[in-house]
Amino acid sequence: MKSPLTGILPVAPTPFLDDGNIDVEGMKNVIDCLIDQGVDAICILANYSEQFVISDEERALLTKVSLDHCAGRVPVIVTISHFSTRIAIERAKYAQSLGASMLMMMPPYHGVGLVPAAEGIYEHFAAVSDAVDIPIMIQDAPLSGVTLPVPLLVRMAREIENVSYFKMETPFAADKLAQLIAEGGDHIVGPFDGEEAVTLLADLDAGCTGTMTSGMFPEKIRPIVTSYLAGDQEAALEHWKLCMPLINHENRQCGLRACKTVYKAGGVIKSDHVRHPLKPMSQRTTDRLLHLAEELDLIALRWGK
Repeated sequence: MKSPLTGILPVAPTPFLDDGNIDVEGMKNVIDCLIDQGVDAICILANYSEQFVISDEERALLTKVSLDHCAGRVPVIVTISHFSTRIAIERAKYAQSLGASMLMMMPPYHGVGLVPAAEGIYEHFAAVSDAVDIPIMIQDAPLSGVTLPVPLLVRMAREIENVSYFKMETPFAADKLAQLIAEGGDHIVGPFDGEEAVTLLADLDAGCTGTMTSGMFPEKIRPIVTSYLAGDQEAALEHWKLCMPLINHENRQCGLRACKTVYKAGGVIKSDHVRHPLKPMSQRTTDRLLHLAEELDLIALRWGK
């Protein structure tokens, strides 16, 4: 990438068929649908891609299919999180060899009782950075149960060559983003927020320059970021008000299932299957989701029709 990445970098859902097998053609449709929504980049194999129910062989297949099909139309960020530093390095090298523009990693964890000390976390990211020459985004999310203090993040940004992007999803993310930007200075190339953009306006006030949402409706969320960064905070606020009911429903009621349900309704994918032990949404939650989505006339709801 020749310039810093900003804007909206949604997570691509991983489509399965009703029998639970990977839907390769559906994955290609997902990539196309996201690009048609005007995204600035696409992230694959993240938590909202159900990375925790995907085998290593499937992960390799999805990486190749996604990067080949995207074919450089937008940057692709490949999530490579793993507790094992060795496996994370292997994933990183493979992703870069296929043309990934960036890597995303959570800190190493395996339950709250098996978390390395700060130095081990630092060494984990440093080892991956030494193995590649593309940017690395650190995902700071409550899911890991790992505390990443700002001084540790700043140290990694300053000392580890490829660590320059950060996705903040912790409680009070805006305050942490503001402190990270203030203390890290020019070493913080891409301060991003996540969590389906539920805190986006506050995070923009704190200095973030982009967001990593689900892939459900980036075409509606992106103008919040672009308007704000262009200096039009009133326009950003109006876009925020328009999107907030659906953002809130997705974040608080649906989780990763929302995007797949909307994509199925719009013919992007054949099935909204989620692998066990995840369960489908209730009909009540689905009905409200689709009603809110229809009110916004989402591209994904008509993309495949």
